[in-house]
Parts: sequence; C-alpha cells; structure tokens
Amino acid sequence: MVIDRMKIGYIGLGRMGKNMVLRLLEQGIEVVAWNRSPEPREEMGEEAKGLSSGSENLQIVESLDGLVGSLESPRAVWLMVSAGPAIDDVLDQLVEKLAPGDLVIDGGNSLYKDTLRRADKLSQKHIHYMDVGTSGGIEGARHGACIMIGGAKEDYERVLEVFKAATQLNGYAYLGPVGSGHFAKTIHNGIEYGMMEAIGEGAAILKFSPFNYDLREVFRIYNTGSIIESRLVGWTLAELKNDPTLLNISSVIGSGGGSGKTKAEGHWTVELAKEMGIHTPVIEASVEVRNNSDQDKEDSPNGFRNKIVAAMRWQFGRHPVKKN
Repeated sequence: MVIDRMKIGYIGLGRMGKNMVLRLLEQGIEVVAWNRSPEPREEMGEEAKGLSSGSENLQIVESLDGLVGSLESPRAVWLMVSAGPAIDDVLDQLVEKLAPGDLVIDGGNSLYKDTLRRADKLSQKHIHYMDVGTSGGIEGARHGACIMIGGAKEDYERVLEVFKAATQLNGYAYLGPVGSGHFAKTIHNGIEYGMMEAIGEGAAILKFSPFNYDLREVFRIYNTGSIIESRLVGWTLAELKNDPTLLNISSVIGSGGGSGKTKAEGHWTVELAKEMGIHTPVIEASVEVRNNSDQDKEDSPNGFRNKIVAAMRWQFGRHPVKKN
C-alpha cells in the first residue's frame, strides 16, 4: 500500500543504497539523492526510469549543497555509507550545511561507540542523530529490508513512514536510545558469521566424504522443511546451481563490505563480548577462519569450506569474492 508522501535526503547509492531508494520511491517517499562519485548517480537515474511507479518522486543532485537546499527544515537525511572514516567525512561536511532540528539517520554498519561519538558531536549543533542497522542484503533493500532502530523516540515517530516504506511487513523495530540499533546489528552479524561458518564446514565435510554427493540436491533438501532451512542455506544452493564446483569463487572470504582482514561486525562482536566477560567460541572461531582464509589452498577441503562462505556473501550482498 502506498503511504502518504514524505521527503527525505539520501546519501550513498551503492549496492544497498540504490536498491533502498528504488524501494522508497515505489512506496511513495520523495527522495533527494546524492552520491560522491557521479557514476552511481547516473545508474540511479536510469534504474528509476524503469519503475512502474514512483520515478517522479526522485530528484538527483550533484552536491551536498544541492541536497540540503532541496529539503525543507526540519530535514531528514539518510546515510548509507561504508563504515569508518567515510561516514565522518560526510558528516563533517553535512553538519555545516544543516540547521538545528534537522535529523541524520545512519543506515550503514557502525560500531556503536562511533555512533555515540557522532551523535554527541551533532547534538552540540542541535542536530538529531539516529542509528539504523539494516539487514536483508541487496534483495531486502529492494523489496523490503529488516531494520533495527536506535534514537530518540520522537525522532523515530517523525520518520516512521520512511521506516515502514523501507521494510517488509513488520520488518522494523525501535530498540532504544542512540547506539542501540547499531549494537543490535553488530550482534546480528556476529551470529551470521557463526551460522555461515557452520554451513561452510558442513558442506566441506559432505564434499570430501566417502559419498559422491550432488551438493545441489543435498542443499535443496536441507532447504525444504528441515530444521536448518534458511535464507543462508538457500543462498548456498543458489550459488551451487550457478557454479557447482565454485571455481569462480575465491577461497579468501574477507569481511565487512570487502575482502582482506579489515575489522567488521564479527570482530566487533567478539571484542564487545570480551568487554562484557561473555565467552563466544563459535563467533570467535568464525572470525579467525576469515582472518586466515588467505592461507588455505583453493583446492583443499578448507579452501572449499571458505568458498561456501564467500559464495553466500556474493549471493546476498554481491561482496567482492568472485575470481573473475
């Protein structure tokens, strides 16, 4: 159902951002969109033209000044920017252009301590800040995500129409004050690390067992009414159908939004747990596998285990795990 129109600024038109904007447009939200590099802005414009409805709700601007100037105060601006310095870079520019009472929503993945620091910095200029952990991958961003919301309750209620538009039915939850959304999303991703690692390990055992299994058929039945039926098992099956031997998938898993050993949500989960005195052997082991995946040979059982995890990352987020 199309909701009453609301206008929001949107910064970041990468894989997740572009698809979420398309979703918002279809749901009747007016969006003023900006991305630092021009190519994603051009792609956004072209894809919006293909919508059956809502393309008229999009305005693409070429600068932050253009974005802020196209919104009436009190403004609401959604950030979908990679975790780390990129968020601070955008915020440093944005806060000089916003006015007291405006609201910034960080929809990416951030360590909650950074979120608290940013919220405090913006509050000194009387600019409101919310943290929204977003799950569901690219498909979720396009057809209805799952979001975990932190911030002042009055800010949540002010932009509730946007949260409803961005998500599947009942796919949003207000969890508490600033920081609570990103904290919950961090732990969500830590759990995800452990689940994906278990699937990868099981697939490797099956592949190198005494039986000549067709893993596509094994994972088809695993994902048809079994206890482990899930989106992750389904994504594994989808990639096995595309590439049964996973020859085009790297055995270097990576973490976060890229590859290598960059710290991301799984690492943060382990660190937070240690601060709280909670032992997390499953999540910690899964993080270590990712950290050391570049040491496993491509054609080894452990290399295949890693490929299964990397394949899931490709399926849900188009993370850079393809060899070609």
